Amino acid sequence: MFKEWLKYNIVPFIIEDNLKLFYYRGLNEWDNENGYLIDTCLAAQDKYKAYLDYFRISY
Repeated sequence: MFKEWLKYNIVPFIIEDNLKLFYYRGLNEWDNENGYLIDTCLAAQDKYKAYLDYFRISY
């Protein structure tokens, strides 16, 4: 997946330990509340963007 995100110019993200339970819950609750998973992924993506900014890597 990571390679595909880069291929289509999408900023990737990594689900770290502190978001793992939220990610699993989002997967389990997708049918009832799909925004939960989306918000978790966007939060992880924001953190990845902060790393890119720190190292001055454009995205």
